[in-house]
Amino acid sequence: MHKGSHHSGADPRNQDIKVNINGELFARNEAKISVFDSGFILGDGVWEGLRLHRGKLPFIDRHMRRLYDGAKALDLDIGISQQQLIERILYTCQANNMDDNVHIRLMVTRGEKSTPYQDPRVNVGKATIVIIAEYKQPSPTSDTFGLNLYTVYVRRGAPDVQDQKLNTHSKLNCIFACIQSTKAGADEALMLDPHGFVSTCNSTHFFFVRDNTVFTSTGNYCLAGITRSNVIELCKKHRISVVQGNFTLSDVYAADEAFVTGTFAGVTPVAQVDGRTIGSFANDGKGPMVRRLQDLYQQMICEQCR
Repeated sequence: MHKGSHHSGADPRNQDIKVNINGELFARNEAKISVFDSGFILGDGVWEGLRLHRGKLPFIDRHMRRLYDGAKALDLDIGISQQQLIERILYTCQANNMDDNVHIRLMVTRGEKSTPYQDPRVNVGKATIVIIAEYKQPSPTSDTFGLNLYTVYVRRGAPDVQDQKLNTHSKLNCIFACIQSTKAGADEALMLDPHGFVSTCNSTHFFFVRDNTVFTSTGNYCLAGITRSNVIELCKKHRISVVQGNFTLSDVYAADEAFVTGTFAGVTPVAQVDGRTIGSFANDGKGPMVRRLQDLYQQMICEQCR
């Protein structure tokens, strides 16, 4: 087991990082929020995972739009502009002398409450904004050996229960999925939508390849993934046939290649799904389409960070 596409090796430099809480820097072991914070009590907030590449934040405009759209849906006032927040993120990285191979967790909650209760009307003060920047690189084993996915019983919900497109702190369904896949000895969970079609993974987006065509879900029951949309955009730009629609596990098992996408690791190959070896890994590892999309995505990041 490779521990998923978000697995990375320990970096001793992360023990001395400075964490930004509401614009103020704290040593890692001194970075704390109130036990009355909405995020701690209820998971009431939104977040983003970002990368720092050559001193730049790739696709930052898309990340900011998703964050602020999510906050608006939650009727949560972040309290500062997108540009001010970007400057705060860069300031945090600069304070840590960071330039490359950095993963950033940006978290915004509704802030402190006067008492532990869900009603936002008992909130006092402003939103809590936390920025944690760490040195992190994807584990090379995931790319070399591919991920092992396991289809779990936990479904992606309908938007009238909880809109799966929102990147909120309330991730319990994904955590349940992650636990079940881990207990089954897999790296990540493959999740179905309410109708039984393949939707997404617990922390990444899922694609598969058949006859030189790239397939992925409709996106109706998964997070509005930025790397996912970038890969679809790259396929269209480079005349790679891409289809967004409903597909079943039988379609996945018969695939020539499969991969997942995410901000942290980019494009990561999948070797197995539910004990079935995906076509390319039955021969010599990841296939030509995954290799091509990895190269195209890396070029896209470099263009963003010139």
